[in-house]
Amino acid sequence: MGSGLKTVKFWQIKPEIRILGVDDGPLENPEVPLVGAVFRGGRWLEGVLKTTITKDGTDVTDKLVEMVGQSRHMGQLRVLMVDGITFAGFNVLDVKEVFRRLKLPVIVVSRDLPNMADILKAVKHLPDWKKRWVKIKGAGRIHQVEIKRRGGPIYIQSVGLELEDAKRIVRLSSTRSLVPEPIRAAHMIATAIVKGESYGRV
Repeated sequence: MGSGLKTVKFWQIKPEIRILGVDDGPLENPEVPLVGAVFRGGRWLEGVLKTTITKDGTDVTDKLVEMVGQSRHMGQLRVLMVDGITFAGFNVLDVKEVFRRLKLPVIVVSRDLPNMADILKAVKHLPDWKKRWVKIKGAGRIHQVEIKRRGGPIYIQSVGLELEDAKRIVRLSSTRSLVPEPIRAAHMIATAIVKGESYGRV
C-alpha cells in the first residue's frame, strides 16, 4: 500500500458479511447528521448509528471513529463503506486514520468519477485547505467497478484490503441499485432526519 498500513486478508467473503455504510444528510444547518447503516451483505439491515458533524469543518474523522468504536456492532463489523470522503460540504474524512484507529478496512464509493481538478478548486476556498487536500489525495487511486446486473460502473478507493476483495464486497452488496445497499440506506435515513422523508437519487 506504500503507507506502512497492513491490509486485512479476507480468506472468504461470506454473503452475510457485516458492512457499515455511512452517508451524511442535506446541508441545511451548521450541524449535519452523519448516519451509519449496519448491513449483513446487501440484504438485511441490522442497526443504525448516528452522530453530527460540522458543515465544512474538520471533525468527521474523530466523530466517525467515536460513533463506530462505541457501537455495540463494532465487534461484528468487517468493512466500513463511505459515500465519498467529503461530508457536510468539505469536512474531509481521513480514511487511513480511520483504518489505523478502528482496524476496519474502508471502501470509498462514488457513483460518478470524481473530478479532482474541480475538487481542488473548491477546497482552496476553505481554511487549512492543504491539510484537507492531503486527506483527499491520501484516499488512494480511483478504480472502476462494473455492476453488470445494474447497468453501469461505480468508482471506488480502498484502504486496508486488497482491491479485488473490495470489488467483490461492493458487487455483493449492490443488490437494488448501483449504490451498495448499506450506503443507500444510510443516505435515505440521513435525508429523512433533515427533510422528514427520503428523496432524490439513491
